[in-house]
Amino acid sequence: MFWRRKLKVEDRVSSESWLIVGLGNPGAKYEATRHNVGQMALDVIAGRIGARFSSHKTGSRVAEGRARPGGPKLILAKSNGYMNTSGGPVSALSKYFGVPPERVIAIHDELDLPFDSVKLKQGGGHGGHNGLRDIAKALGTPDFLRVRIGIGRPPGQQDPADYVLRPFGTTERSTLGVLLEDAADAAEALIDDGLLAAQQRFHGRVAK
Repeated sequence: MFWRRKLKVEDRVSSESWLIVGLGNPGAKYEATRHNVGQMALDVIAGRIGARFSSHKTGSRVAEGRARPGGPKLILAKSNGYMNTSGGPVSALSKYFGVPPERVIAIHDELDLPFDSVKLKQGGGHGGHNGLRDIAKALGTPDFLRVRIGIGRPPGQQDPADYVLRPFGTTERSTLGVLLEDAADAAEALIDDGLLAAQQRFHGRVAK
């Protein structure tokens, strides 16, 4: 985990920066909903590194820090706008901090994965997720990294658009905290170990 690593004598401060974006909608009305699970996971990362969010000129709330002494700089960001317009703020952050798309990580909800699962990918389609669609358009490429947090499909005939804007159920909340820790660990693994190693570690796992 982020806070358990120790600096070795031979380590030097990394000049690389990573932009980690938690997708969601602004305001208290949405903060506990399934669509905001990416921002919930981002709060876990911020807590681990002792970073606090504040307003930024790019139209986001930003927190900065390092996972460990000598490690890469982490820029954590939550857009002040709505999910469907995530692209503008992410593009502005990427340009402002000089972070290329291959070091941008979007943490987001994923309807097509069962609840309690975390999967990782780089590039590919958006699967109907309008936040991802807008980010790919604004960056000019889909080749950013994604931490996909499974929320599962809605039961019965419930509209997916309504489902994602509802809070987690009682049973889900009992394991949500562990799932968010897993998502934070997955973001760390992407940075420290690379995509393939992180996928091998997390794919097939469920929160325990």
